Amino acid sequence: MNLADLAEKLSCRMEGPPDIEIHGVAGIEQAAPGQITFLANKRYIPLLKTTQASAVLIEEGARLDRAPNLPPLAALRTANPYLAFARAIELFYQPPRYEPAVHPTAVIARTARVPEGAHIGPYCFIDEEAELGQNAVLHSFVTIYRGAKIGDDFFAHAHAVVREHCRIGNRVILQNGVIIGGDGLGFAKQKDGAWYKMVQSGPTILEDDVEVQSNACVDRATVGETRIGRGTKIDDLVLVGHASQLGANNMICGQTGLAGSTKIGDNCIFAGQSGSAGHLTVGDNVIVTAQTGLPSDVPANSIRSGTPAVDNRLWLKYSAALSRLPDLEKRVRELESEIENLKGR
Repeated sequence: MNLADLAEKLSCRMEGPPDIEIHGVAGIEQAAPGQITFLANKRYIPLLKTTQASAVLIEEGARLDRAPNLPPLAALRTANPYLAFARAIELFYQPPRYEPAVHPTAVIARTARVPEGAHIGPYCFIDEEAELGQNAVLHSFVTIYRGAKIGDDFFAHAHAVVREHCRIGNRVILQNGVIIGGDGLGFAKQKDGAWYKMVQSGPTILEDDVEVQSNACVDRATVGETRIGRGTKIDDLVLVGHASQLGANNMICGQTGLAGSTKIGDNCIFAGQSGSAGHLTVGDNVIVTAQTGLPSDVPANSIRSGTPAVDNRLWLKYSAALSRLPDLEKRVRELESEIENLKGR
C-alpha cells in the first residue's frame, strides 16, 4: 500500500512522497524501512531523529528533526496518532477467523440455544438453558453455565467461564482464563467464630462492547447484580468485587482491586495496582494513579494518588518533600545540637 492510499484510509494529511510503499507497522524503535510508526508520547520525540521507519503518524505542528545521515521522514498528520495507528494495524494484520462449526469434543446441553453460525471449539461446555447470540466464538475449554444469556459477536478465548444466569451484551470479548460471575466474598460470622457461606444469588452483567482481559474476575453479587457498563475495558488480573457498579468507557488497569459494592461513574481510569475500599462512590472522569488506595468517595473530574489517596497535586508535594527527608533530618539534628549548646552557656 502506498502512502497516499494509507493517508486516505486513515483520514490523515500527508507530508512526503505519495508513492512510498508501506507494508507494515511497528514501534518507533523497532520500525524498519517500509513500515509506518507513530508518535503519541513526548518522551519519544528524540527517536524521530533516528527511527528507520519510512513514515510516522504524528500530530499537526510537531517538528520532524532528522539525523544528518538519514533520509527525510514522511508524515501522516492527525489529531490522534495513537488511534490512527490502531486503525493502521488492522490494515496490515488480520487475526484468525473461525468458521461455523461444533467440535466433536464439545458438550452442548439439550436445552441450550446455539445459533448455526457459532464456532464451538474443543472441549467447550454449554449448560442447560444457556443462550448464545449470532456469530459466537468459543475457542476451547470454554464453559457457559446454566441460564447464561450472551449477545451477538461474543468471543471467548480458551478457559474463559461465564457462570449461571449472567448476562453478556453484544461484541463482548473475554480473554484467556476470565471468570465472569464467580462467587463474591460473602460470609457471615457465626457465634463459634466460623464463617457461614452466603449464597451469591445476583448475576454479573456485562453491557455491550466490554472487554475483560486474561485471568481477571468479575464476581457475582450476594443480592442484586454486579454490572460493567458499556465499552469498559478491564485489564489482566483485575478483581471487581461483588455488587460493584461500573459505568461506561472506564479503563481498569492490571492488578487493580475493587472491593464489593464499589460504584464508579463514566470515563474513569484506574491505573495499575490501584484499589478501592468497599461501598464507596467514584464520580465521572476520575483518574486514579498507579498503586493508589481509595479509602473514601471521590468527586467527579479529579485525580487521586497515594495511599491513603489524596489530591494528585498534594501527593506530588508529599513526594518532593519525601526525597528531602534525610537532609531535613540532618538539619534538625544540627539545630537541636545548637539549641543544646545555647542552653549550656
